[in-house]
Amino acid sequence: MRYFVTAVIIILNFIIQSTFLHSIEIINIIPNTSIIIIISFAFMRGENEGAAIGFAVGIMQDIFFGQYVGMHAFLGMMTGFLCGKFYVDFFAENFLVPLFLTFVGTFFYEFAFYVFNVLLLGYTDLIYFLKAVILPETAYTALFSVFLYKIFYIINEKLEKRENMKRKFFNR
Repeated sequence: MRYFVTAVIIILNFIIQSTFLHSIEIINIIPNTSIIIIISFAFMRGENEGAAIGFAVGIMQDIFFGQYVGMHAFLGMMTGFLCGKFYVDFFAENFLVPLFLTFVGTFFYEFAFYVFNVLLLGYTDLIYFLKAVILPETAYTALFSVFLYKIFYIINEKLEKRENMKRKFFNR
């Protein structure tokens, strides 16, 4: 059930991010809800699931929007894995840690995207890219993550309860 729900969330996010979110853009920046999904599930479920979800989300972005297949998948996988490292150290109920992780994770993701995609094409104006793309998208995504993390947390709690009930039933 968890895999089905996660797949539905990823597909719905993909549809919403490519259509509806453009109506709430500010200075040509939309929140990167894909990063929010990766970081939220990595924080709630750990590094392995974070890396798997990051890879799944990234490969979809690569196939439909990317110039190269594998770049978003690799960046999503690394972001999910690194943010999943905080799974054991903090409580998932704390909503400030995911906000901070989303800020740092989005910055890491966008900066790595700049290095791998923009810098290698010859655009070396890092200060412009920081001011025009990385920092605004990082801030917007972090603020947007407060609302989405609460939804994902509730979904995760319901899935956890269902899984625990199944374990109790089969362990009798």
